[in-house]
Amino acid sequence: MARGRPKTPLRLHDADQALIDRFGEMLAADRGSSPLTITAYGRDLAQLADHIFPMALGDVAADNLRQALAAMAGLAASTQARKMAAIAGFFAFLEEEGLRDDNPALALARPVRQRPLPRLLSHADIAALFAYLEERAAAGAADDVRLLALVELLYGSGLRASELVNLPRRAWSAERAWLIVRGKGDKERMVPVSNRARAAVQEWAAFVPTTSPFLFPAGKGALSRVRLFQLLRAAAAAAGLDPASVSPHVLRHAFATHLLEGGTDLRSLQSLLGHADIATTEIYTHVDSRRLVDLVNQRHPLSKLAK
Repeated sequence: MARGRPKTPLRLHDADQALIDRFGEMLAADRGSSPLTITAYGRDLAQLADHIFPMALGDVAADNLRQALAAMAGLAASTQARKMAAIAGFFAFLEEEGLRDDNPALALARPVRQRPLPRLLSHADIAALFAYLEERAAAGAADDVRLLALVELLYGSGLRASELVNLPRRAWSAERAWLIVRGKGDKERMVPVSNRARAAVQEWAAFVPTTSPFLFPAGKGALSRVRLFQLLRAAAAAAGLDPASVSPHVLRHAFATHLLEGGTDLRSLQSLLGHADIATTEIYTHVDSRRLVDLVNQRHPLSKLAK
């Protein structure tokens, strides 16, 4: 069988590859994306970088993206959708991380797709996870005390993984019931800390070297998002949960979902989550909708009439 022509290597700057790698790390750590998805997105972005070369990915404008996407016209619809998802996610990531001030992908026409609902953890799942973490932390080992503090802040305060691992040591004080968190777009917000989380973080703070600039240090820097993801999944498996259903991002979703179930209004939830646009928060209204449907089916007078 004759061999095809060897593929021409893609052209991209070293800085472009570094950004693509960081994006892939976020997908793995914050969203639990599969290796296949991360590889496919990375390939899509490398092809985009090759198309616009010698311009760098971080410098493109909406017009450059439109020209690149015009070349997709002959591709299968599913392939186009994946490439669009990769591009949109990548430039949103750059903006969120403060690596550029705008998102050129927002100006692109995208296929209308229903936004997927976040994975859900039940109250029983959360109870099982914390029972395991508290039992381990009770022995006083530093790693176990740290993990309990991390999960308390993920679920109890709804922090993003990147916000959590990069918390400066000075952000924490046992005298305060809140943290100042630097989130997406380099914006700061005040985040309440529950009594449970305060106790857990206070116990962990005794292990943090006084010279560390981070509340959760690792080596010469901060704990990585990937390591946080790995620790959490291992704990979920040990607690009897499906590890594929648990990630830092899922715990943030659980924080929002369970608050909404308890009667929190969307505006308050938007502030707690640090969403710039309430439309992002509205994804959680599916919880309220389910509850309202159940109320109608169970308590409305018509529900008691015979069919």
